[in-house]
Amino acid sequence: MTYLGQITIILLATLVVGYLCNRIGIPAVLGELVAGVLIGPALLNWVTPTNFLHQMAEIGVILLMFAAGCESDLVLLRKYFKPSMVAAFLGAILPIVTIWPLAQMFGMSSQHALFLGVVFAATSVSISVVVMQELDFTKNREASTILGAAVVDDILAVIILSLMMSFLGEQNLSTPALIGHFALQIGYFVGIFVVIKWVTPVIFHIAEKLQMRYASLVIAMIIAFGLAYLAEVVGLSDVVGAFFAGVAVSQTKFREQISQAVDNLGQGLFMPIFFVNIGLNMTFKNFVPQIGFILVLTVVAILTKLIGCGGGVRLLGFNRPSALIVGSGMVSRGEMALIIAQIGLTNHLMSTAHYSAVIAAIILTTLVAPLFLKLAINHQAKVNES
Repeated sequence: MTYLGQITIILLATLVVGYLCNRIGIPAVLGELVAGVLIGPALLNWVTPTNFLHQMAEIGVILLMFAAGCESDLVLLRKYFKPSMVAAFLGAILPIVTIWPLAQMFGMSSQHALFLGVVFAATSVSISVVVMQELDFTKNREASTILGAAVVDDILAVIILSLMMSFLGEQNLSTPALIGHFALQIGYFVGIFVVIKWVTPVIFHIAEKLQMRYASLVIAMIIAFGLAYLAEVVGLSDVVGAFFAGVAVSQTKFREQISQAVDNLGQGLFMPIFFVNIGLNMTFKNFVPQIGFILVLTVVAILTKLIGCGGGVRLLGFNRPSALIVGSGMVSRGEMALIIAQIGLTNHLMSTAHYSAVIAAIILTTLVAPLFLKLAINHQAKVNES
């Protein structure tokens, strides 16, 4: 099937399941994930993962995180930086120390089991962003903590992955090369500060003088994709760059105009493809023989984020409903875990015998995450009303 046919099927499927999800009161993003499982290799096999769909999905997640950055309050992000750090650290460490011995119980070597813990240390906050947007839950301490923790979580995952690739993988980076690698990443964040503080206002001032239609939107996209690209260059996730690009744009008077335009562009094409593409990775190969491992791994993956992230902010004074929201917002593993698992498989850090089961567990955490987050937000609303 040509890419035009694939896009048509994807958009039609997301439209139908989105309508059904709205009717029964569950997050539409969950329907898009399920649509990917339904039309993909796992069931109907109408659409299969391709490089083209992967690239479209990458654009989708960049636009999504850029829009999240636009809607974020920089003051709140700074204010809740400490709980974000605590949530990220505990939410990354707990899966590693828990899943490492667990995986060995299911026959994995110590090295493969350790890497599996790293896979589930990562968080994909893109799923949570959509749920929070649907519920108009983006400008408060819980949302700010989740977004901040997700950025720190991505950085931690990259650092741990780099260390494992250096000492256990095939790259064998020297210590000076590793230090240089991390120095580049620190330099990137210094550059981000400069872009937010000084560069972006100047660029948009120039854009006003161009007197061209959509000049401000084009400038915003240059900043978004430029920072996303540079993030990849220094070894970070592109969503980190896209998010901070959105934060930079949020400091300008074009914030609402650009946010609306990007949201329309993303929701109409790229974001549905991103969520469906996650579901397309699901197969039922070796599913039945490893069903016990999949279920246990999924439950532990969920609990480690709920307890690690939620418990971390609880220690800092968040009440129980707020802590539950933060923990639920960090449950999804999504594309980050899929990418890390693929890197591990390529570099012989991931067990080939367990790879399909790991992918299934990643997607299951991604499927339940929207439900957990919506229930947690609704629970807080009920507590506040009583």
